[in-house]
Amino acid sequence: MSHSNSSKNTLLEIENLNVTFSSVHGPIQAVRNLSFKMGHEKIAIVGESGSGKSQTGRAILGLSEGNVSADKLIFDGVDLQSLSTRDYREIRGKRISMIMQDPKYSLNPVMTVGKQMIEACRIQMKVSKKEAIKRCMDMLEAVRIRNPQRVFNTYPHEVSGGMGQRIMIAMMLLSSPDLLIADEPTSALDVTVQLQVLAIMDDLVKERGMGLILVSHDLPLVASFCDRILVMYAGQIVEEIEASKLNEAQHPYTRGLLSCLPNNAIKGQPLATLQRQDSWLDEVPNRQEQDKNAQESLV
Repeated sequence: MSHSNSSKNTLLEIENLNVTFSSVHGPIQAVRNLSFKMGHEKIAIVGESGSGKSQTGRAILGLSEGNVSADKLIFDGVDLQSLSTRDYREIRGKRISMIMQDPKYSLNPVMTVGKQMIEACRIQMKVSKKEAIKRCMDMLEAVRIRNPQRVFNTYPHEVSGGMGQRIMIAMMLLSSPDLLIADEPTSALDVTVQLQVLAIMDDLVKERGMGLILVSHDLPLVASFCDRILVMYAGQIVEEIEASKLNEAQHPYTRGLLSCLPNNAIKGQPLATLQRQDSWLDEVPNRQEQDKNAQESLV
């Protein structure tokens, strides 16, 4: 499998990704004709709950419980759709990692933090227990945990929400993945801790040259943190925009989301309500224009 570290190379290329679930009422399309490219950069996927953000991340990892199909699903030159279950497992965790929503609850409650981290490290890296312990300690320090030895010996219920987030980030980064998918990694945290966790992830992305997909519904947060923003509505990307130009967004859905944000200028007045329109599903941006923008962002 090719392994490239050049920042100009395309790290992930997705073309016409569809994720469909069966139901008693017929098939439900959670993700529809989704396409984008990314390099070693930070992109955000934003939208309301149910817009398909998390399912996109799970489909990339081969963890979706729905029926996944795509014209292209290529990671660093590797066609993910052609991989056997075993080969996919080799990439998952080692080269692509995902921080799940409310990551503290992804930890095993009956195992100490250290034991879980050592197990993950030894499975992924095939190293000795001594080397695994050293790597785990180094990573806990990298996510700015002040007393790694103490945290190493605690159980998940003994740590705070913010600490749990950091532990999970540390665990997902043990193998130095090329791509990190973070699904609402700060949703349960207060603002101060949110910024600390994002700062940690930002440093690690820069130091390790990773690509980052940040799944979120917090527009101001991703605008200040990411390079590009993909806006999802009903399973489709309806707009792609540079994060620094979010306020110049054109699509009525993106504009609607922005208008629903609390604003001190209109203090005391009711917040705007998003008026959804069926026509939005037809207003998908020009594919060639999107691809051109994506390609330019890689350079």
